[in-house]
Amino acid sequence: MTPSASLYRPPWWLRGANAQTIYAALALRGSRVRYRRERWDTPDHDFILVDWVDGPADAPLVALFHGLEGSSESHYARALMSAVQARGWRGVVPHFRGCGGEPNDLPRAYHSGDSREIDWVLRRLGAVAGAAPLFAVGVSLGGNALLKWLGEEGDAARDVVRAAAAVSAPVDLTAAGNALGRGFNLMYARHFLGSLKRKTAAKLARFPGCVDGAAAARARTLREFDDAVTAPLHGFRDASDYWLRSSSKPLMNRVDVPTLVINARDDPFLPGEHLPDPTDVSAKMVLEFPVAGGHVGFVTGPFPGHIAWMPARVLGFFKAALA
Repeated sequence: MTPSASLYRPPWWLRGANAQTIYAALALRGSRVRYRRERWDTPDHDFILVDWVDGPADAPLVALFHGLEGSSESHYARALMSAVQARGWRGVVPHFRGCGGEPNDLPRAYHSGDSREIDWVLRRLGAVAGAAPLFAVGVSLGGNALLKWLGEEGDAARDVVRAAAAVSAPVDLTAAGNALGRGFNLMYARHFLGSLKRKTAAKLARFPGCVDGAAAARARTLREFDDAVTAPLHGFRDASDYWLRSSSKPLMNRVDVPTLVINARDDPFLPGEHLPDPTDVSAKMVLEFPVAGGHVGFVTGPFPGHIAWMPARVLGFFKAALA
């Protein structure tokens, strides 16, 4: 499988990876979506929050797994769920633990390789979908976790989902972590760290000693935070072990479900040279690597622009899978 020629073209007035990334997230929030919220108990006696876009019971169901510190209100979630609703399909955004506005009940949180969480959520969603097709989309962190699940499950994933898509997924977490630890990219890391540190402080108040609070508080990079918090909370030795064992790229040659992978080659979160080669992936995967687009940017149209390209491309791929 060779990388597909992408129809995405950046607008003349918004050039550069950082401009695409920041403008899409801050200026183009997308249409507000009216969700119906459910609270699901997890197999280990915790809970997650699940936001629904309702539709006909026999319509396809599109599940979106969000990115780091994202939610159903993230710009890409609003854009995708608005497009799902416009098609007359059903949509759902399961929040990772501690996201969606409520702290979860256990010390553990979520992480980039949390494929077991993806598994039980998709299997429960499959029961809800019934005879209708279930499609899965992962964005950024959620994209890596979804691809990891697809690789681990192999042909068994076909019993759960009809097709899948990953957008701006950091499939090589070591390369992504290193990229976010230097230069201008430290701005993105500090943005995430602000939220992550607040959540960690709240968790320490409820579960004293669950992590090294002092190390978490002084973390200045995602590597330092993952060393102090993410790795020990989720059974990894350190950040390097976490990134190595959680990366989806080594498993992409085992994916047996039609899967679209969209990554801009200028994504500041994952340098283009670390994207998978055709030899790294299975024949069921379509690699689409436009030269521009930033991280979950893909802005199009005349000023002020819109972010409808990604939802249209993903849902078009899913529609083709119904044939």
